[in-house]
Amino acid sequence: MEKRNKHMNRRDFLRIVGITTVSSTAALYSCSSKEGSNKGNKALGAIPTDKMTYRSFSSLGDDKVSILGYGCMRWPTVPASDGKGDMIDQDAVNELVDYAIVHGVNYFDTSPVYVQGWSEKSTGIALKRHPRESFHIATKLSNFHPDTWNRENSIAMYRKSFKELQVDYIDYYLLHMIGGGGMEQFKKRYIDNGMIDFLVKEREAGRIRRLGWSFHGDIKVYDYALQMHDRGEVHWDFVQIQLNYIDWKHASGSNFKAEYLYNELAKRNIPVVVMEPLLGGRLSKVPDHIVARLKQREPDNSVASWAFRYAGSPEDVLTVLSGMTYMEHLQDNIRTYSPLVSLTDEETQFLYDTADLMMEYPTIPCNDCKYCMPCPYGIDIPAILLHYNKCVNEENIPDGSQDKNYRQARRAFLVGYDRSVPKLRQANHCIGCNQCSPHCPQTIDIPKELHRIDGFVEQLKQTL
Repeated sequence: MEKRNKHMNRRDFLRIVGITTVSSTAALYSCSSKEGSNKGNKALGAIPTDKMTYRSFSSLGDDKVSILGYGCMRWPTVPASDGKGDMIDQDAVNELVDYAIVHGVNYFDTSPVYVQGWSEKSTGIALKRHPRESFHIATKLSNFHPDTWNRENSIAMYRKSFKELQVDYIDYYLLHMIGGGGMEQFKKRYIDNGMIDFLVKEREAGRIRRLGWSFHGDIKVYDYALQMHDRGEVHWDFVQIQLNYIDWKHASGSNFKAEYLYNELAKRNIPVVVMEPLLGGRLSKVPDHIVARLKQREPDNSVASWAFRYAGSPEDVLTVLSGMTYMEHLQDNIRTYSPLVSLTDEETQFLYDTADLMMEYPTIPCNDCKYCMPCPYGIDIPAILLHYNKCVNEENIPDGSQDKNYRQARRAFLVGYDRSVPKLRQANHCIGCNQCSPHCPQTIDIPKELHRIDGFVEQLKQTL
């Protein structure tokens, strides 16, 4: 499979990888439970290969984009051979990409900073094995650091993406997280250095097919970028926003209400790319009573499928990105979107009511993006925050030793903590240097949360 005939048709490719439209994919790819899987989220039944929903917009020409987009921010990793950290599991990435393409996924979103700088290269290796016309690749100008704000270094980052991805054109190119740092940083990253003008010319030359941006942060920057579009200074082909049934009205941190973000794009007929439909997995790892609530309505569908149906239902959504680390997650999302059954108005309201119930649980808004990593002191920040959130959802955060089931909850938290996070990477090693917080799209005060969790752990250890 390393060399593929560019003229190979779909039937031949299905035959080579050993998949037919009637075969059970469970026989080929294990759906067994593993770390990262979630109760109520296992895919059920055969996975169709020819029923994926696609979206097209007149403003995007003849582009036909799968409603399920592959977010390449969470590729599977394995321990590095030198014992220092992790490296991308390229064989697993190849397998996931092959499976996605066979089942109709054709949009892959990456960035120079994803997976600590290795995502573009890994994604390029996997996609190079497929005909170029069979996929759309999206990547970004991720010039967050001041050293990359000057024109020369920004252009160098842009050109490196072509090399890493092994392509001679990029389908969808984004200014990355334009609201981070506010208006001053937006202008330094993209306007004062002439990068927007440069990228517009690259689009005219055909090296970029579609130009857009992703947003977290200052809403003034969001509005300003749209005003540039309105004034005819630059035409935005698409925009990527965080949208899910929590953020529609309950957005927090550096996120703004998705209702406003979406509506501003819809009235301009700008196609929407959705990121974080699961809030970094939090909408699949929900409290047990929420699981029961969703399962009562759709017992045969996963908890996650509700969030993906919600994100894909608005008519101005082009594609919904999901960072699918595990095969079972990819399979489940393919089932949800093959084809997409859009939510009814009543089902949408049901999810808004569900969101109101979930807001009663004080989880930390970590989306597991890993922008805070690596920590200079080796702390596994996302793993700590996600373990805490898991215990909140499972009601294993006792207020005191007099709580009912205190011993059971105490043991669940402490044992799970040691299993999820190696002792040398736990919160007690945080010195408060705060190198992490400025990179967090959710504006979490990471040292504060780590110290709070460490204090809670010490309290549990001392109280029987």
